[in-house]
Amino acid sequence: EVVNMTEQKYTTILVPVDGSKAAKLAFDRGVEIAKRNHSHLDVLNVIDLNQFTVSFAGMVDAGGDVVYQAFEDVSDYLNDLVERAHKAGLNDVSMHVRYGSPRSVIAKEFIKDHGTDLIVMGPTGANPVERLFLGSLPDELFKTGILIPVFLYFAKLALILKISYTSLQGFLIS
Repeated sequence: EVVNMTEQKYTTILVPVDGSKAAKLAFDRGVEIAKRNHSHLDVLNVIDLNQFTVSFAGMVDAGGDVVYQAFEDVSDYLNDLVERAHKAGLNDVSMHVRYGSPRSVIAKEFIKDHGTDLIVMGPTGANPVERLFLGSLPDELFKTGILIPVFLYFAKLALILKISYTSLQGFLIS
């Protein structure tokens, strides 16, 4: 079944971004959908403190300067995206930075706190082995029983997943 995005009405759209090219393309698509629906757009980056590696001495360097610099870099990146949305004609945009596991923060916290009714995102940054062990955001939403469309944007092909307690159905969109 082909779903026509223009027939849907969304009020609060979330675009989680990670700095990748795919995330930027998904962000642009999220801006288009938000403009068409006169929706609010939330742009979120989740800083995963697990990304800070263990040092040679076996100490995790997730303190002070490193975390602060990561926050500053993410804030600059999100500000650039918000400015990009404004230039595209969308002014109802908010940027957010959270700390934690991206899947958990998005699936268990953010969408509930902000009343999100659509997620637009690029493919995960994880490689196939990581996805096998860690799962993906749609997997996490499925586990928590949250019914929300996830629009996965792959430049020329998009996949929307309707997730419910008992079923996982994929719909192709062009």
